[in-house]
Amino acid sequence: MKIYTKTGDKGTTSLIYGQRVAKNDLRVEAYGTCDESNSMIGLALSYLNKEIFQGKEIIEKVYHKIQTNLFHVGAELATPKGKEVKWFLSSSDIEEMEKHIDEWNEDLPPLTNFILPGGHPAGAAFHVARTTARRAERCAVTLGEDVNPLVLAYLNRLSDLLFVTARYVNHQLGQKEQTLHS
Repeated sequence: MKIYTKTGDKGTTSLIYGQRVAKNDLRVEAYGTCDESNSMIGLALSYLNKEIFQGKEIIEKVYHKIQTNLFHVGAELATPKGKEVKWFLSSSDIEEMEKHIDEWNEDLPPLTNFILPGGHPAGAAFHVARTTARRAERCAVTLGEDVNPLVLAYLNRLSDLLFVTARYVNHQLGQKEQTLHS
């Protein structure tokens, strides 16, 4: 299989079902930003070392499903209005993220101030993934009524989970959070 097709050499790409659009089309921007967030999650996971982080397998399992779901979100965003979506999110996907948010947040010190992104490289990368997920959400919102409300809720909750994961990883690795007034 060839990686290059040359069909995008003039600034267009195909949505699902073959419709050609400009590479800066809002749909392309939205699903491309989901891809960026997915890649940042992969980078964050690569920084976790089993020898120093005992919960690595649990976080990897949680994020394997999330990374798969981000492909589904991207596919839905790449499906033109009026066409059948082949991959679906469900409210249980969002509820599962909420369960992890609540579970991991229990172990964290309460927030009393804004924190500065950083800490361990894994924690910092989860913060970058969070900001990228927020941008994907903004892009999806810009598409308007064409977007499944579950996609918007999923991206919103994902950024919450990424925030808590960044804090959780940093806390488990003994990284002190820096606040605006530290």
